[in-house]
Amino acid sequence: MKSPYEVLGVSPNATDDEIKKAYRALVRKYHPDKYRDSDLADLATEKMKEINAAYEEIQKMREGGKNKGGNGAYNGNPNASGSTPQFAEIRRMINQNNIQQAENALRTMDSSMQNAEWHFLMGCIALKRGYYVDAQNLFDRACGMDPHNQEYRNARDQLRASSSNYGAGYRTTSNADTACNCCSNLICADCCCEMMGGDLISCC
Repeated sequence: MKSPYEVLGVSPNATDDEIKKAYRALVRKYHPDKYRDSDLADLATEKMKEINAAYEEIQKMREGGKNKGGNGAYNGNPNASGSTPQFAEIRRMINQNNIQQAENALRTMDSSMQNAEWHFLMGCIALKRGYYVDAQNLFDRACGMDPHNQEYRNARDQLRASSSNYGAGYRTTSNADTACNCCSNLICADCCCEMMGGDLISCC
């Protein structure tokens, strides 16, 4: 049986926009109205049912790991490459800002579980806390372990771009005493929220 991603012809690591684009292309191709007076009408109808069911299933899976309204840069998909039920639960904790609980769960995992996904999620936690150097190092490690994972690469590249564009000031300890630090904290927090499927600053 095909997975919903296979039905739409996309990778499980595809962004929300890529999935929507693939879905719309298939709708245009197989819409029953195009085959109304054809012998293929019934086949087109069945194909559209399959396409719609696959799209709806992907939406449900992705909404389970994120808040709606994300830009697709980090989709929070619990079925992403490298994920297990444990990692999916940790993603949920991060989405709900249960940062300490998520970190504790990661740190108590066996060393055999410290794969690319583990480093990526630790990077998300570091970013949430404003530890940008640590976050960048962890994202780099995740990308090194799984170089083809678009989710990890997006997180790494967004953090680099935020630092370059806004002068976020990489650091390994939290210090929000100045107005400048406050602004950079907000920018990076917004970046993190977008990666986890939300949006802290709607204009950015």
